[in-house]
Amino acid sequence: MHIGGSTALVGGGASGLGAATASRLHAAGAHVVIVDQNEERGSALAGELGDRATFVPADVTDPEAVQAAVDVASEQPVPLRIAVSCAGIGWAGRVVGRRGAHALEPFETVIRVNLIGTFNVMRLAAAVMVQNEPTEAGERGVCVNTASIAAFDGQIGQIAYSASKGAIVSMTLPAARDLAPLGVRVCAIAPGTFDTPLLAALPEESREELRRVVPFPSRFGRPEEFAALAQHIIENEMLNGEVIRLDGALRMPPR
Repeated sequence: MHIGGSTALVGGGASGLGAATASRLHAAGAHVVIVDQNEERGSALAGELGDRATFVPADVTDPEAVQAAVDVASEQPVPLRIAVSCAGIGWAGRVVGRRGAHALEPFETVIRVNLIGTFNVMRLAAAVMVQNEPTEAGERGVCVNTASIAAFDGQIGQIAYSASKGAIVSMTLPAARDLAPLGVRVCAIAPGTFDTPLLAALPEESREELRRVVPFPSRFGRPEEFAALAQHIIENEMLNGEVIRLDGALRMPPR
């Protein structure tokens, strides 16, 4: 898929992995529609990128709000061919902890944002993509979703987050199979510990420990490295139905 001459919708595109991806795709020539709840950051990024960048405020779990963002993407001068979902939240809690059973509401919220929000963006964007004129190779679009190594190596207290990301892993292949006859590819990236606002909230001692256990390179991943992989997936038409770990060979210990 050629990025130049395509419109890309980036869910959770105002910060972290999403902002880096939006910036890289814009630099590669895409018209970028940044979708996020954070209006201040989203508007600032769109202003920084300038021409070919638009911000649309939306909660990724809201069907009407995401449809409105997809409509904006569809109105761009070039077809909506790329959708990247990066919106996500975390929550720490054991199945049974000192205060009793894990509260149900935060579990439901994490599933709703991370999993249902991702599916919501993918389904609505793909519904537009399948109407595109195919490329010479028969492609009409590409969806890139964000999983996590927590899907495979969930730590103590990560039950909600791991469940949400594991579901993204599990839906990658069936989504790719569903959309393959229509010329739309689906892949997911499972990042390890990346230097994003989610990790920035941790105490420095915890951050140092997380950096130390990465085999090589022994540091946090950079959002730009996630964006580079997203670009490669978009441009490599043989990548389909795959989940790619991006983690410096990290396998998370139990705690």
